[in-house]
Amino acid sequence: MRLEITGLNVRFGARSVVDVDELGVDDAEIVGLAGESGSGKSMTTLAVLGLANTVGATVAGSIKLDGRELVGLPEKVLIGLRGSRIAAIFQSPSMAFNPVFRVGDVALRALRRHGLTGSEATGRVDQAMRGVLLSPDLLRRYPSQLSGGQLQRVAIALAVALRAEVLLADEPTSALDVTVQAEVLELLRELRSRDGMSVLFISHDLAVIAELCDRVAVMQAGSIVEQGPTDQIMSGPQHPYTADLLRSVPAIERRG
Repeated sequence: MRLEITGLNVRFGARSVVDVDELGVDDAEIVGLAGESGSGKSMTTLAVLGLANTVGATVAGSIKLDGRELVGLPEKVLIGLRGSRIAAIFQSPSMAFNPVFRVGDVALRALRRHGLTGSEATGRVDQAMRGVLLSPDLLRRYPSQLSGGQLQRVAIALAVALRAEVLLADEPTSALDVTVQAEVLELLRELRSRDGMSVLFISHDLAVIAELCDRVAVMQAGSIVEQGPTDQIMSGPQHPYTADLLRSVPAIERRG
């Protein structure tokens, strides 16, 4: 299993906000993590990235990437793993880019930080941009000169350029219109099939998860209450919370 979470507990002082017994993502698999806002999905993402401490949380349990334990690793080691092995995209892609720098400068700086030369970084970013169906010329623009969908694709291109094996996608389409949302979902499918990338797709939108994900885990109040193949969960939920979430969605159809 590429990403394996067991006995994960994230807390602020005495208050536990995440308590996950088991959650995993296999090679070239897209797993959905579903739940309402405040259910603990984003804190789980921060814990996997080794960033929960930056918001004052403490983490216990096990998070393994290809069998390597991440919890407790020194920050210097985690910095080397972020991006190169495990990457993340978020709801607001503009937050990933400094508004006073061209997006290409941000991307090249990230690759240089992981040991690439200037020419290697430029070549990889250009290739990754084409891989997400964007012109490398857009790298010369500032974040404010790109649409939300374009910025999200640039963020994904950076993960591709870094050759990340696992992508944490935290509500990456909720701020996008329906057309652009569909384009981003199709891109994630292509990255899985073309590059073998594993994806943990975090969303409150079960309709999107039904369309994209192989398996789904449903989170309520920080705990996984139900998980399994997406078709199985969508057609026959076993937990009342999952059933309530499904009733809130007008219609769900799986893409064939």
